[in-house]
Amino acid sequence: MHANAAYAIFLACEAFQEVSSIVKEYRLNERISTREVRIIDDKGEQLGVMPTVQALQMARERGVDLVEVAPTAVPPVCRLMDYGKFRYEQAKKEKEARKGQHISELREVRFRPGIDEHDLDYKVRRARNLLIEGNKVKLAVVFRGRQMAHPDLGVALLKRVVESLKGAAKIERPPTFEGRFLGMVLIPAVSKPAPKQVKEPDTEQAQEATAKEA
Repeated sequence: MHANAAYAIFLACEAFQEVSSIVKEYRLNERISTREVRIIDDKGEQLGVMPTVQALQMARERGVDLVEVAPTAVPPVCRLMDYGKFRYEQAKKEKEARKGQHISELREVRFRPGIDEHDLDYKVRRARNLLIEGNKVKLAVVFRGRQMAHPDLGVALLKRVVESLKGAAKIERPPTFEGRFLGMVLIPAVSKPAPKQVKEPDTEQAQEATAKEA
């Protein structure tokens, strides 16, 4: 086998070991429809190209599954492995990775048009803390009765709050009326670093390399 093809298949299988946190569905066993496949065994050894029927028989004899890890390669690359165990381990890794991660939520802070200074300062601090934690914050001014005749008071109040949060927030949605509520949505001015993404199987490299071999 050409050296480039072997290296590409190695990369595809290594990437498969580091499948993304959302466990991808792979075709396996009788769902693999091609006539022949290139086989990697459960220890990473390359067994070459063989008829799919023969590969399935080999998987049964070893008590494992035949899993298509690079479907666009020619022929497709399959690996002998315990697929159920693989899914369990990946789900476990996903659960561990989520521990300690903050999940961004939309939180709401409500105001009244005639709010006093003490309450206003408290609610501004609360909104700031929520933004620092990485949450979106919906500011909502609640109007009652005759207050609905003075929407300008609500707009002025939201403008004042946004000024107080300068440096901590950016406007995602400007003020809009929703019944008796005047609301706007803020997002953190500085985003938290996104969690590291795990690579998907590099099937394109496998396809290109095996095509060159052919």
